[in-house]
Amino acid sequence: MAEPFDFSTKLIKESVSVDRETGAANVPVYLSSTFHQKDFDRYGKYDYSRSGNPTREALEKAITSLEGGVRGFAFASGMAAISTAFLLLSSGDHAVVPKNVYGGTFRILTQVLNRLGISHTFVDTTDLDAVEQAIRPNTKVIYVETPSNPTLRVTDIRAVSLIAKNHGCQTFVDNTFMTPVFQRPLELGADLVLHSATKFISGHSDVVAGLAVAGNEELADRLYFLQNALGAVLGVQDSWLLLRGLKTLDVRIRKSAQSARKIADFLLKQPEVQAVYYPTLQDHPGADLQERQAGSGGAVLSFELKDEKSARMFVNQVTLPVFAVSLGAVESILSYPPKMSHAELNEEEREKAGIHSGLLRLSVGLEDAGDLIRDFSAGLAAVRENEQANVGSGK
Repeated sequence: MAEPFDFSTKLIKESVSVDRETGAANVPVYLSSTFHQKDFDRYGKYDYSRSGNPTREALEKAITSLEGGVRGFAFASGMAAISTAFLLLSSGDHAVVPKNVYGGTFRILTQVLNRLGISHTFVDTTDLDAVEQAIRPNTKVIYVETPSNPTLRVTDIRAVSLIAKNHGCQTFVDNTFMTPVFQRPLELGADLVLHSATKFISGHSDVVAGLAVAGNEELADRLYFLQNALGAVLGVQDSWLLLRGLKTLDVRIRKSAQSARKIADFLLKQPEVQAVYYPTLQDHPGADLQERQAGSGGAVLSFELKDEKSARMFVNQVTLPVFAVSLGAVESILSYPPKMSHAELNEEEREKAGIHSGLLRLSVGLEDAGDLIRDFSAGLAAVRENEQANVGSGK
């Protein structure tokens, strides 16, 4: 019996599909909305590209294998995947959701699903007692982001999944930050794994996409029905680009994660930085858990300066990172969560979620870590000089 492949080998094997007719090493881009049917009564595998397309199917099969699920689905965006997953619920159902959930997920919960009679409770999912106490008789889903965005809190996927099963509900996990390179929630007991594939899986800031992988056939059938009914499918050109991104995912995210740890260690030593959030730092409350269930802290970190003024000054001084929304690209991306990813939350909600006015999030790219550290040193020096000037002037 052959030995199982290492993950890096499996990733290439799943994303490279040799065309049987031509020998092409890349999956063809099937730019066709419809397919000829050879039989009057029996249709072929493909009939209309909303329902299925060979290029999109190749991507869906690849992410299914990498996440260890039974069936994968490619959507037009990460929020399309997340929204479709929540539409598995019905009026009267309830979900338990992290209190610091991504702003787009917060929006769909509070402004759309609530109008459909689907309720939710926000909790600290790192607190297992709080998760269990939030469950109601009508709870159908416990939704998890781990590490969370943007403060990198770590939730125990295995423990939450066990709680969910004990109460007859399912666990959905947003695995965007870790990707299947570092973390595979289905192997830890989750029922559905979700990705904003716009981020690390694409890796080049040129695709908007979402992925979902179901852990059982019943859930897969229900999700496919919704995907086909709603039609928020990923286009074939973008599907092909994601397959291309998958080929280098392993080396990209590992290099970025190594640099992220170096930058986190550097920021810890800087007096202008009031806090650093990175899941494998020694003083991070979830460090041991993160090592067990993911084996890496990933490529995203956040750090807190004194206030918004200091954050603005730092951003205006540094030259290497792109200042933008999103993350997970070959270029480092610096963002300001209070006005970007979590702008949907009001000030009180942001404060409860630990998203303070001086918080910056960094997605580390493939630049040299030393160059990024030197750039950040200049930014922090500007912050320090400004603070000293304010002290000297009595402001």
